[in-house]
Amino acid sequence: MVTGVVWGQAVLGYDFGPTHPMSPVRLELTELLVRELGLLEGVAIVEPRVAPDEALLAVHTPEYVRAVREASLFGAEPRGAFGLGTGDVPAFWRMHEASARIVGGTLAAGLAVWRGELEHAVNFTGGLHHAMPAAASGFCVYNDAAVAIRAMLDDGAQRVAYVDLDAHHGDGVERIFWDDPRVLTVSVHESGRTLFPGTGFPQDVGGPRAQGTAVNVSLPARTTTARWARAVDAVVPAVLRAFEPEVVVSQHGCDAHTVDPLTNLRVSVDGMRWADELVHSLAHELCAGRWLALGGGGYAVVDVVPRAWAHLVAVASHSELPPDAPLPEPWLAAAERFGHAYGLEPGAEPRTLSDGERVEVRAWGSGFDPADDVDRAVRATRAAVFPHLGLDVHHD
Repeated sequence: MVTGVVWGQAVLGYDFGPTHPMSPVRLELTELLVRELGLLEGVAIVEPRVAPDEALLAVHTPEYVRAVREASLFGAEPRGAFGLGTGDVPAFWRMHEASARIVGGTLAAGLAVWRGELEHAVNFTGGLHHAMPAAASGFCVYNDAAVAIRAMLDDGAQRVAYVDLDAHHGDGVERIFWDDPRVLTVSVHESGRTLFPGTGFPQDVGGPRAQGTAVNVSLPARTTTARWARAVDAVVPAVLRAFEPEVVVSQHGCDAHTVDPLTNLRVSVDGMRWADELVHSLAHELCAGRWLALGGGGYAVVDVVPRAWAHLVAVASHSELPPDAPLPEPWLAAAERFGHAYGLEPGAEPRTLSDGERVEVRAWGSGFDPADDVDRAVRATRAAVFPHLGLDVHHD
């Protein structure tokens, strides 16, 4: 069965301006790299159409959608009303259309996966996980992941697992499904004590009707690839297997990278590819391969984002692309053109897809180290959540 990739030049209209970290250049360079690597051969291109209000209103309030429309129609700064017109989410011309188009791409891809029309699908332009029902937040206007999950539920899905690997807590998706036992939200992120949005702690396990369906792994700053992978491996497979989802939706924000300017984790693109492969294998193991993968954060615009999401497309499309494949010359030329504007010294562009790190995961069953702050974070999550899911806190 074929894999789908969401793409259309119109997605570049999601643009908060030249000084904003969420630059559409990262999407442009990702698409170029994916195309030059041959990863679009044999995949289905899913055109991102503007999502209808009916889909948006399944997650967002009418007042909020109206406010987004008004701000984008008249170019007016709403001065913080509904989270719009702030430094994080400045209003821009046609903001509603641009934001709803990203939702539309995720929605179409998600329903195609759920209905068996695609095996996997990737929308690296999506993953806008901070948007709340009645507010924009953290560079996110509409919550495309939540809209797609809601549509799957409305189309008959009974259990959807959402896995968020962004450096920031996936707070918007968690909030929307906080008390819905049909949706498992799992977020592995830098602790809210050191990073926006300041939420996502182990004791946050879901609403009264859905205890154990919110899972938060809150990691200390400067967590390295090996320790990050240990944390992911110690929690994500176990909770997904216990939940038995019918479809997996994952968010692959790549701002956990060592050089990302907005976060404090120390993960390589090699670690991110390892996680892509883990989620992919779990989708095949648990739900006949039904997997929708999204982008998200990532602010090392030239040197990290395109490589991280090229790996994601390669994994989802079952490509034979080597993890350390050389980067194509046309892409390197484009990266050099953009590099200076995004803080790269001439000649500092990466030359391969890899950061040159071999990912070796120390399984949780190898033993708990009470002196290790990552191990303590993992143990806190397992202690808070595993009993609700019928899992043994102390064993794999």
